[in-house]
Amino acid sequence: MKIFHYSKKVRFGDTDPAGIVFYPRYFEMVNEAIEEWFDAMGFSFEEMHLKHKFGVPLVHVEADFYKPSRLGETLDFHLKVTKVGGASIGLEIRVLRGSEQRFVTKAVMAYMELQTEKSAKIPDDLRKALMKWLGSQEDEKGN
Repeated sequence: MKIFHYSKKVRFGDTDPAGIVFYPRYFEMVNEAIEEWFDAMGFSFEEMHLKHKFGVPLVHVEADFYKPSRLGETLDFHLKVTKVGGASIGLEIRVLRGSEQRFVTKAVMAYMELQTEKSAKIPDDLRKALMKWLGSQEDEKGN
């Protein structure tokens, strides 16, 4: 399966007073990784949201936390597509530090028309780009 890789250093604002990542910040980091992945596919959030008036909100999320992450550590996000539906995209994102797993989330995004706030059919060009992530080989940097 093809995997998108994104790295992020844990900053002061990501942590609680003990210097450990405050768990809601993981979801902000996951959103950042998803946005970087869409950019790598040629579908910037800026253009998609502001120009075309479509978005990809999360409609389902489940998460498991394995070990705390700390200020100054670099976390590696490994994003893979688990399913492409008519109007939805299934994802699994593993967050690691080296080989140590810190956090895993499984999520479903809906392709949505922002003005009506209703799901919409994923357009053919985006579907084609997404289907490449259901391939058989892991990719080095998301290309």
